[in-house]
Amino acid sequence: MGFFDLTGKTALITGSTRGIGKAIAQAMAEHGARVVISSRKPEACEAVAAQMTTAGHTAVPIPANISSDDELNALVDDTEAKLGPVDILVCNAAVNPYIGPLLDVPDDAFAKTIAVNIRANMKLAARVVPGMRERRDGAIIVISSIAAFKGTSMLGLYAITKAADVQLVRNLACEFGADNIRVNGLAPAVVKTDFARKLWEEPERAARIADAYPLKRLGEPDDIAGAAVFLASRAGAWITGQTILIDGGWSAMD
Repeated sequence: MGFFDLTGKTALITGSTRGIGKAIAQAMAEHGARVVISSRKPEACEAVAAQMTTAGHTAVPIPANISSDDELNALVDDTEAKLGPVDILVCNAAVNPYIGPLLDVPDDAFAKTIAVNIRANMKLAARVVPGMRERRDGAIIVISSIAAFKGTSMLGLYAITKAADVQLVRNLACEFGADNIRVNGLAPAVVKTDFARKLWEEPERAARIADAYPLKRLGEPDDIAGAAVFLASRAGAWITGQTILIDGGWSAMD
């Protein structure tokens, strides 16, 4: 078995019908994993899973709104029924319903952001960790953001939840490391996805952001997918509790 081989592994990736989540699902499938394609929209899940199946991979669509405990539990139950126990959990789904001053956050936006970006990740981990402990093997990857590492005047609530995800990674890594469960995070800078479209769709703004990165370009979803495969595979077997910044070199600058 090669360092990056995921043959025989079942990977559950939330928010995997587009952007970073879809790229991770495709990359893991290409390395042999059986993958679950999940987001809120059934049609999108079915379309992406069909594309991957046509390409010769094992992909099952299981739509779910992970802010609902019932749907979250059904997502894990259906995954286990159709593909077997979850070996790899990728918590990628996130929301950012509010942009503006932190102290002006509406209560409903606050509750929704906490529910999806933090609470759902904890609930999903709680569902899959017992089986991983029994098998003494498992990988959990949480998609955070560089927003977790720097103050912001307009994305404060989102940044707080992503910083919480970094701490969630550390805590779970310490709690379940003795069971050979590896828990890590990925913190991208601006990646050209629909989720981040407001940050890059205007060419001049995109050019300014790219110029701030030593590599002088914005990220692409595949730039994140490779790191996820690394952390889920034998290649990342002695890495846990870490959040890797994938930022074109931004964090290395003054």
